[in-house]
Amino acid sequence: MENNTVILLVEDNPDDVKLTIRAFNRNNISNELVVVRDGAEALAYLFAEGEYADREATDLPGLVLLDLNLPKIDGHEVLRRIREDERTKFLPVVILTTSTEESDLVQSYTNGCNSYVQKPVDFQQFSDAIRQLGLYWVVLNRRPSM
Repeated sequence: MENNTVILLVEDNPDDVKLTIRAFNRNNISNELVVVRDGAEALAYLFAEGEYADREATDLPGLVLLDLNLPKIDGHEVLRRIREDERTKFLPVVILTTSTEESDLVQSYTNGCNSYVQKPVDFQQFSDAIRQLGLYWVVLNRRPSM
């Protein structure tokens, strides 16, 4: 998928990061993938603060792939903060998690996620899920410009 859209992956598990990168490569998703390792770093990146202060704050990623179980600030809180800020409230956020808890699913949608995907254990299924996410959210989906 040739596209200049940046995808922000918020994931603390190095194995899941490698798996995601492998799935992107396997599916020819050539978008720049920015990886942050915890919720605090995700918010700093999105709002161009701290170590990301030199980044253009209006240059938002086209998609956020957000894990829920993160150090420092969990995914639910990251999502809540994304939705409450005018600059990021329409940013597509896909929860990408191993959680099977109904409470996580309900809370994610309550906080405004666009989609909730449980990470498949099998690589082929995971790769297929990444391909479909990339195709829909990066290529087909339209969102309002802010």
